[in-house]
Amino acid sequence: MWMYLAGLVVLYYVVRWYRELARVPDRGNKYVYVTGCDSGFGNLLARHLDKCGFCVVAACFTEKGEEELKKSCSNRLTTTHLDVRKTESIDKVAAFIKNLVGNRGLWAVVNNAGVSVPSGPCDWMTLEDYKSMLDVNLNGVIGVTLSVIPLIKKARGRVVNVASVFGRISPVGGPYCVSKYGVEGFNDSLRRGLKPFGVKVLCIEPGFFKTSVTDTNLLIKCVRSLWDKLPQETKDDYGDDFVSKVEKVMEETFAKMPDSDLMKCVRCMEHAVSAVHPRTRYSPGWDAKMFWLPMSYAPTWFSDYLLLKDNPPPAKAVN
Repeated sequence: MWMYLAGLVVLYYVVRWYRELARVPDRGNKYVYVTGCDSGFGNLLARHLDKCGFCVVAACFTEKGEEELKKSCSNRLTTTHLDVRKTESIDKVAAFIKNLVGNRGLWAVVNNAGVSVPSGPCDWMTLEDYKSMLDVNLNGVIGVTLSVIPLIKKARGRVVNVASVFGRISPVGGPYCVSKYGVEGFNDSLRRGLKPFGVKVLCIEPGFFKTSVTDTNLLIKCVRSLWDKLPQETKDDYGDDFVSKVEKVMEETFAKMPDSDLMKCVRCMEHAVSAVHPRTRYSPGWDAKMFWLPMSYAPTWFSDYLLLKDNPPPAKAVN
């Protein structure tokens, strides 16, 4: 019985592997719009898709990001400025792309732009802290997608949304997980809504990779900044040494977790864009596959215990 089941599992993965090898033809006439191309995944993806023969529209937040991409890519790649927090910026880029692609439509949009700060315990946050991150990580994804859906429909193309394993489980406080859970919800409803139009909607759920989103120094600086703004009553709840304890945990554990091989994620993003039969979800990173996703299916009491056991307790924690 077990041998039979094992054989079926092996057969399934062999068939899936073979089916996923096929790539879409005529890449030189297919345009792909990628956000957040200044650094990290977006920058590498823009370069990689350019090498694969696609016509890339790389949206950057800075002039420096645009200039560096232009120098390192072919003339098929076009750069543009984009601030996903601003509707007028989103609409301006959408109009530019519409004029660029003409009747062929837009083959794919990859919603990659995102930030990880401010991050900290929920009761250290203000509503404005939540709004500032949601404007980029969630509202930006929705706004960019809605602005080009007519062009995607015309090409019967793809929408690729970069969420996170933290869109499945919330080990940290603050708005980051909230924003990624929101991306997951938008992705699922969009996938079902656009299926009748021949549009594929795919989700990337990376684990920990070494990008600005997981920059330990940046996150520690954010924790200190949030602490300095707290009312004394909240500081008393946590204790004067709480921040130093958090910093130690982050330096000893969190700093060692990110995977430096960003291409593991970029290859998943490229597959979502170029495969004839892409997957609905991708989970790049062994930590995503072996720890975070299984943890998201575990009983709540178990995941709570495992994720809290190494956290420094507040001074006024109740035993």
